[in-house]
This record gives sequence, C-alpha cells and structure tokens, in this order.
Amino acid sequence: MDVQTVAPVGSAAIAFGGPAVAVAGGISLLFLKSFLSQQRANPSHLPSVPVVPGLPLLGNLLELKEKKPYKTFTRWAETYGPIYSIKTGANSMVVVNSNHLAKEAMVTRFDSISTRKLSKALQILTADKSMVAMSDYDEYHKTVKRNLLTSILGPAAQKRHRAHRDAMADNLSTQLHALAPNSPHEAINLREIFQSELLSLAFKQTFGKDIKSIYVGDLGTTITKEEILQILVLDPMMGAIDVDWRDFFPYLKWIPNTRLEKKIEQMYIRREAVMKALIQEHTKRIHSGENLDSYIDYLLSEAEPLTEVQLLMSLWEPIIETADTTMVTTEWAMYELAKHPKKQERLYKEIRNVCGSEKITEEKLCKMPYLSAVFHETLRVHSPVAIIPLRYVHENTELGGYHVPAGTEIAVNIYGCNMEKELWENPEEWNPERFLAENQPINLQRTMAFGGGKRVCAGAMQAMLLACVGIGRMVQEFEWRVKDDFGEDVNTLGLTTQKLNPMLAVIKPRN
Repeated sequence: MDVQTVAPVGSAAIAFGGPAVAVAGGISLLFLKSFLSQQRANPSHLPSVPVVPGLPLLGNLLELKEKKPYKTFTRWAETYGPIYSIKTGANSMVVVNSNHLAKEAMVTRFDSISTRKLSKALQILTADKSMVAMSDYDEYHKTVKRNLLTSILGPAAQKRHRAHRDAMADNLSTQLHALAPNSPHEAINLREIFQSELLSLAFKQTFGKDIKSIYVGDLGTTITKEEILQILVLDPMMGAIDVDWRDFFPYLKWIPNTRLEKKIEQMYIRREAVMKALIQEHTKRIHSGENLDSYIDYLLSEAEPLTEVQLLMSLWEPIIETADTTMVTTEWAMYELAKHPKKQERLYKEIRNVCGSEKITEEKLCKMPYLSAVFHETLRVHSPVAIIPLRYVHENTELGGYHVPAGTEIAVNIYGCNMEKELWENPEEWNPERFLAENQPINLQRTMAFGGGKRVCAGAMQAMLLACVGIGRMVQEFEWRVKDDFGEDVNTLGLTTQKLNPMLAVIKPRN
C-alpha cells in the first residue's frame, strides 16, 4: 500500500494501520537523521572505531566494576585491537592501548583532544579545573604552569631548591640508620618515612619551611603533620575517583546524590581550611619581615594576580603531587630490588664504582645507567598513573585511521601501552636490563609515565631526581629484603597505583 493513501482513510485504518505506519515512519526518520548527521560529522568517511559489545543503557559499565580498569582495557586490546570504543552508560569512550597511538592522541591530534571532562568528584576537588593537571589547555593553564616552572619545577628553580632535596636525602638516611638495628624484629615501613619527607620538601618549596603542626581556625583545632597529610593528600587522592553514577548518565544529573556530594564537599572544606591557615601563617611571617624563598612569595609578589581560590589551588597542587606519585614509584622500585637481590647487587656495584666512599649526588646520576634503567623500568611496569586523566574530543578528529566524533572521551591506557608485546619482550617481567640495549635512548617518552606533548607533566625532572637519588642512597647504604611479601598488590582505590599494603622491609647497613 502507498503510505500516502493511509491518512485520509477512516477510523479503522487509523486504529490498525496508523500505529504501524507511524512507528515505521518514525524509525525511518531516525535512521535517516542518524545517517545524515554521521555524514556531516564524518566528511572524510573514515571507518568508525571498533566497538566492544555491551548491554543496553549500561554499555560496558558492569565489566569495569573491578578496581583495576587498566587491566580490563589491556585484555580487551588482545581481542579488539589497540584502539576500540566502549560505552560507559550514556558516554562514549575511545580507549588507546598502544604507544604510537597514544603519542598521536597526545601530540598530533592535540588541538582536537586538549580539554578535560571531569567527574563530579573531581569538579569539586579541583575547584572546577583550577589546577594545572586537570585544567583545559587555555590561557589559565599556561599561566599557572608557567608559575610552577618558574618558581619550583623548572631547571633554574630546581637549582635554587637543591639544598632542600639534599636535606631530604640526608633525613631519609638518618631515619633508616636509626631504625636499622631493630628491623629484623620490627619491619621498616618505607612509605611512611619517605612520604613524610616528601611532604616536608613540598612545604619548604611552597611555604619556605617545614610545618610540624598548625592551628586551623576554621576547624577550631591544632592539627599535626600526619593530619595535614591526611587532609591535603590522602583523602583527596581517594576522593578523586569516587564514582557518582550520574557521571555516566548526564541526563539524570538533576537527581541528587547527597551522600557522595556531602563526602566530597567535606573534603573540600577541610582542605580549604588547612590551606587558608597555611597562607595566613605565611602572611604573618611576611609582615614580621621574615624573607623566605618560596612559591607563595612568588605568587604574591611577581606572578599575575590570582583569585583567592586560584591562589589556594596553585599552592595545594605542588603539595599533593610531590607527596604522592614520587612515593609510589620509589616504593615499587625498592620492592622490586628487594625481591631481586642480584639486580640490587648490580646497582650497588655501579654506585660504588662511580661514587666510591662518597654519597651519591644528583651530579653523578648521569654516570649510572643501571640506576636510570631501574627507574624507567619501574615506571613502565608500575606507572604511578595507569590511565591518563580523561581527555575530551571537542571537535571531530581522526585517530589511528578511525573517525572519532566530537563529544567522545579519550582514555590513554599507559599500562596497556607498556605491556605491548610488539615493543617489549616479556612485558610483565620487571627487568631493568631491557633499558640498557644499544641504540635505545632512555627517556621519559619510552614509557609515557609523565604524559606527552604540550600537557607533559611539569614535575617530571624533580620526580626523576628525587626518586633516583632516594633509590641510590637507600641501596648504597643498606641491603634490602622484603619481610612480609603480600604479592604485587596494587591499589587503585586512590588516583595512583600504589601498593595496597605498604612495603615492609628488613634492612642491613652495608658498612
């Protein structure tokens, strides 16, 4: 029957034929609209990214319930290839699992994939992208990143802060020597010691001095350094990946999720209270005439003016980033060395040959290729951030020869990239020797642990110095073995891939 003849027919036709025709016509219109929109959105007619099958409405969410999504992504790559698309509720996400595609996403296609799409928790904790790591690539991002490089993380700033890093290495050594006599009976918790020293370094660089305790007026109490660490570092790292189901179904964002919002907002309020107290304390020292070479002094006197929130976030960012990711890498490196005594001995011999009886220093790092190999192999196997914070495609682009439409999220699975069998022999094995191959330069791009392109991590140089000197000093002065090995337990309940259980070690002074 000609569809055009249906409309004038009487009520019986409407009752029976009308719904069928309406449905058929509606479906046809939807397909036509979808087809035309795809043609406009994909003028180059590139193929679509391969899709991982999922459930209606939920997509692949149920398959990502585990606490290590980067391992799920890596398994899927074996079936669907190095680039594929998944659905997380109403959202479309393209997952990249190969080194060359990751570089294409972060460098070649940067102009189309340079913004961030944040979860509700991260929106609150970052004060709506008011920090370098989570901001869009805009003028604000460039300004605050330039501030960090100028005052803390750039080459000139690193020279100015050298004394703080040397003091940190000496303090670490002193504490370990004090604990060593009892270590056969009472294991050394390296994380507890090293993270505290990293926090002290962050305070010295940011506020000009270490902070043992502080009175927080908004909380009405004096808090200890351990409590400061909890509020400024540990709680936000856990809260950053709290799941709000509305992130996966944006059209339902009008429904309240009071429990999560209250929890994250409480973290924000406590962090804000502590940071305000630290700023107020420093302001008093300025008024008293005390002159300190610190980040806050630079921001208040030389940098472009910032709002109160921007100042607070700019000062908080180097604290949380110094105190966490470097600790994760160093703890994993010492755990692997303690498990592999022959590799530990090889590193010790290299240090002894280069340094003799002198303590290892930053100037001597360039003469120790095996130490560098240990650092980079640890980054490869235990990348502190296994999945780079999601990027957002804000205009149609191409990736790996596929069409990627605007509105798609991009997940670069660093763990998956570093498990590529085409690039790495026995990739699951921790083997620093692989980085000593001839004609294979050792650089941060090999593992991409610090990202790449214009958004490369500003703290890469400092992280490498702190970790390599720390690892070097600890191996130079002590023999390490694991006391209680819980296996390679990885915790991704927080934002970084730290060990679920802190490394408990037995150490023996070498002299």
